[in-house]
Amino acid sequence: MKQELICVGLITLDVVGRPITDIPANEGGRLIEQIACAPAGTAGGTACIAARLGVQTALAGAVGDDLTGRLVRFALEEGGVDTQLVQTLAGMPTSTTILPIDDEGRRPTLHAPGAGSVPPLSDALKAAVQNTRCLHYGAIGAPTFDGGPGAELLKLAHENGAMVVCDLIAPGPGARDELALILPHVDWFLPSADEARRITGEDDLAMAAKAFLAMGARNCVIKNGRAGAVMAAGDLTGRLPAFSVKVADTTTCGDSFCAGFIAAHLRGWADLEALRFAAATAAQVAQGLATYGKLESFAATEVAMHTLTVLEDA
Repeated sequence: MKQELICVGLITLDVVGRPITDIPANEGGRLIEQIACAPAGTAGGTACIAARLGVQTALAGAVGDDLTGRLVRFALEEGGVDTQLVQTLAGMPTSTTILPIDDEGRRPTLHAPGAGSVPPLSDALKAAVQNTRCLHYGAIGAPTFDGGPGAELLKLAHENGAMVVCDLIAPGPGARDELALILPHVDWFLPSADEARRITGEDDLAMAAKAFLAMGARNCVIKNGRAGAVMAAGDLTGRLPAFSVKVADTTTCGDSFCAGFIAAHLRGWADLEALRFAAATAAQVAQGLATYGKLESFAATEVAMHTLTVLEDA
């Protein structure tokens, strides 16, 4: 029996606090409403959300041999994520991010790189991707995958029948070259608006999406926050609206959009309905703090998809 989903790439611990609009001077202090921590990253966050949505999910990547790494592994397993492909790298810290969230859910990112930035490409992972229904790839920028190994992994998954989904995080100067290698093996490319503009140089997101199709992606949906998403996916073109919610934290909205889309697609939903479910998943996450936000289950998210107000005029 095939694994439903394998997420490959960055794993971090996110430490999130809100509301924070400025840092007290010197040794000053202030009480805030909430602090939370959870596994996150283009692979780790997507895996957590997918598992909560009922998807049988495995995660491939790395943590350090420190207390943070043990905490991340415990939290992943408690959340129902299979961690057999998560390696512990001796002598390295676990990648960790501090996110001070303001009153509108926006945040700067303070990231300390570590083991999560160098996910190992193991024989066990190569074997696993040949027996999965979906591979979510969040390893662009990892020196262990860039320059050919990542493309070969995606090709292997695709040749064995997997749907391949790809997302980015903080793409560097080499991201466009890496995308040229991997996009021919990607069924759904789901970057953010900022990432798409930065890589293509196109202000018009519809043109940016078409540029990614020209690079080989079969479908592209560009996530654009409250403005919804721009679709270039077969017969689906134009804007997919977002839902109106009171935003607490946008930290994992992009990863949750990917996870929601995958969860619905694996249930056989049509592309447009799966994308609407993805938007509803992100809306549930945005209403709370850290990776899970207010997300409860697939069923609750499906109800939200049919009851939340759509932001048609965003």
